[in-house]
Amino acid sequence: MHYNASCHCGKNAFSFEGEVGELLACNCSMCQRRGSLLWFTPRENLKLSTPESALASYTFHKHVIRHRFCPNCGIHLFGEASNSQGQAMAAINMRCVEGFDLDAVPVRHFDGRAL
Repeated sequence: MHYNASCHCGKNAFSFEGEVGELLACNCSMCQRRGSLLWFTPRENLKLSTPESALASYTFHKHVIRHRFCPNCGIHLFGEASNSQGQAMAAINMRCVEGFDLDAVPVRHFDGRAL
């Protein structure tokens, strides 16, 4: 499936392909506050439609995840980090995806506070 996603104001947009079979709800201090539902894919699968310079980044705790968001409207779009094998990954906030039915996909809860 091909998906399009954007922030609220439209300053940042991207697309990606894949079969979304499960979403992740994390309870770390960041994810709990923003309420994102995440789907993970290799970073190369995420194609920015707008300039990367339009994104802002935030890191905290161990500073290994770059939380990417729109500095204009504040919407968190995705996170970037490497998995345990060193592969660059993106954690896409599926709440930003156009026309995606969040209720049609199971949600797995992850204890990010324990990390």
